[in-house]
Amino acid sequence: MADETINAAPVTDEMVQGWADEAEAGYDVEALRKRGRPTIGDGPGAVVPVRMDAALLQALNARAEQEHVSRSEAIREAVRAWTQVA
Repeated sequence: MADETINAAPVTDEMVQGWADEAEAGYDVEALRKRGRPTIGDGPGAVVPVRMDAALLQALNARAEQEHVSRSEAIREAVRAWTQVA
């Protein structure tokens, strides 16, 4: 086996065989589909690019950090408040 690692730990032939055995046994596809980001609202979300000048972006970052939320969540909350959508 080559010098492959996962999280700095060497990958062994036994690990590879275990993964192959697991794959051959099959996976619960529905469980696999639940990985990733949670849904936002009703159905899939859409990415909406927004341009901001440096001062506005800096203020957004500072407020999001202060509120312990992501920048995206801060923007969503602001749009909800502005549009009065729950």
